[in-house]
Amino acid sequence: MKKSLPIEQVEILFKILQTHFEKNKNRHPNLNWEKVKEKLQNNPDKLWSINEMEGSGGEPDVLEFDKNLESYVFVDCSPESPKGRRSLCYDQQALLSRKEHKPKNSAISMAEEMGIDILDEAQYRFLQQFGSFDLKTSSWLLTPEKIRNLGGAIFGDRRYDTVFTYHNGAESYYAARGFRGMLEV
Repeated sequence: MKKSLPIEQVEILFKILQTHFEKNKNRHPNLNWEKVKEKLQNNPDKLWSINEMEGSGGEPDVLEFDKNLESYVFVDCSPESPKGRRSLCYDQQALLSRKEHKPKNSAISMAEEMGIDILDEAQYRFLQQFGSFDLKTSSWLLTPEKIRNLGGAIFGDRRYDTVFTYHNGAESYYAARGFRGMLEV
């Protein structure tokens, strides 16, 4: 089932996205807002997902244009890990393994529900080229299967002007850890 937004919400979202776009031209110096908007208008299901990113505090913005796929890449650019996506364990398996004090959801499940992908380590480091993100928080990262099969998951943050990648048990969750997503449109 395709998800769509009411026309009033679409107009509000376009204003918000245009503000993000114009306020942060360093992220996309060679891109044109009208072309981005047109691409979004032609992909209402993707617009729904971007609205979910914005609504959970992600402040999505365009970071690149893939010429081969002719698609724009939107990434959560909020200074800290999105507020509406924190206190989550890594995935459904980790959530089910907790006997008590379960979080409300997992990062992987929430991303799937939103129709977005969690950033992997390379994408997270790419994002950090555009600013200093996660100075007080951290973000779950797409974890390599080998690590996940051993019960772990990775996350990243930025401290001491350096991007770090760490590990935790996938079932752990913290008030200051969420996840950042991306979406190709």
